[in-house]
Amino acid sequence: MDYLPIFLQLQARPVLVVGGGRVAARKVDLLRRTGAQITIVAPELVDELRELATQGEVQHLETVFASEHVTGAAAVIAATGVTEVNAAVSAAAREQNIPVNVVDDPAISTFIFPAIVDRSPILIAISSGGQAPVLARRIRAQMEALLPARLGALARFMGDRRKAVKRALRTAARRSFWERIVGGVVGARIFAGDEVAAGKEFERELRTTNLTRSSGTGALGLGECYLIGAGPGDPDLLTLRALQLLQQADVILYDRLVPAAVLERARREAERVFVGKQPGNHTTQERINELLVHYARLGLRVARLKGGDPFIFGRGGEEIEVLAAHGIPYVVVPGITAALGAAASANIPLTHRKLAQSVTFVTGHVLDDESLDWNSLAGARQTVVFYMGVGHLPQIVAKLQAAGAPADHPVAVVERATLPEQRTLRGTLETIVSTVQAAKVAPPALLIVGDVTALAAADSLIGSELGALA
Repeated sequence: MDYLPIFLQLQARPVLVVGGGRVAARKVDLLRRTGAQITIVAPELVDELRELATQGEVQHLETVFASEHVTGAAAVIAATGVTEVNAAVSAAAREQNIPVNVVDDPAISTFIFPAIVDRSPILIAISSGGQAPVLARRIRAQMEALLPARLGALARFMGDRRKAVKRALRTAARRSFWERIVGGVVGARIFAGDEVAAGKEFERELRTTNLTRSSGTGALGLGECYLIGAGPGDPDLLTLRALQLLQQADVILYDRLVPAAVLERARREAERVFVGKQPGNHTTQERINELLVHYARLGLRVARLKGGDPFIFGRGGEEIEVLAAHGIPYVVVPGITAALGAAASANIPLTHRKLAQSVTFVTGHVLDDESLDWNSLAGARQTVVFYMGVGHLPQIVAKLQAAGAPADHPVAVVERATLPEQRTLRGTLETIVSTVQAAKVAPPALLIVGDVTALAAADSLIGSELGALA
């Protein structure tokens, strides 16, 4: 290890910056966030530094550097771009044992600036020891994408309640308690920006944990449930929040639209319970509700993992009603619904300024539902997506045509969207049934109806496939 990573407290402490250009300005911007008292030594300043000096935010010594300038500084930064001046700054600082950074010259620096991920009070410093700063910045960008924006808010929330937890729980119980706070409903509420709800959940969790400890039963207390959208199939389309919760779930209830590749992203020790439909084994929604309540009452973290999005034909609304009725805390994690995934992977824009001003999602399982307005669904300048409609494709086509949709109205069927075996079949209301039957399309597949389906040119494979089937 070439450098010891440390975090330096500079609040209200003097820091010297030598140089008045753009590079110095970037260092000053970073130092100001620490609350340091900044003095800049430079004959000239760029506009942004001059404005800070005018406002009294920094002190400016309009002169060339002299060794006495470093005296009393907690840290020194040399950013002049002039080799001789930078070397003089370094020598003066090291002679007085003051930490010094010379920009782009680690050989004469006693500390270096890392790439920083700032989620204050959470700070992550990334350094290549001056060898590959571009690589360090790339790693920082990747971590920025992975970490929740409100991670600092969660840290402050926890810090404000440390004393209360210390009073309520013994040392042995605190770690598991905090892990549940970070990874469960409380953390999710903080990340969603609802600290009021997070506070209420925190008090409930602390009260339950304290009562369990006091009773000596050894029970885990009440668990929690995560309703997670698995997206259209490609595991890389899982949200970061979905991955985080899958990594901490004790039990995963999943259906047939969740591929094995998605399940592989879950915690390996988690119990996996299939609750989908199979020949001779049809798990009812009532049974799924019972399982959610059962496992949560055992004190477990239960992930209800379902294809697409929980609230779009996923019966997530019914499940949260049951959980709320039993007082079980829950988190809903949205997923990329099948319509969005299928349209994007097939290069079909669901809306288009010239072709479709609205989009409607319809389940193909309710063809005889009198609430469906087929005249509206058959209208022009819109896109209609039928979920689970391939098994009823002839009836859907017939109802659309009976409602006035023209025979040459463009349509597409996307089978196994976002997966390697995806197929996109394009046609019209007049041809799509025979095309799909000839191709032996099987669920999961979506029917997309609208002029937008003819907009994107099919790739060579799809084009040749449709030509052979025509």
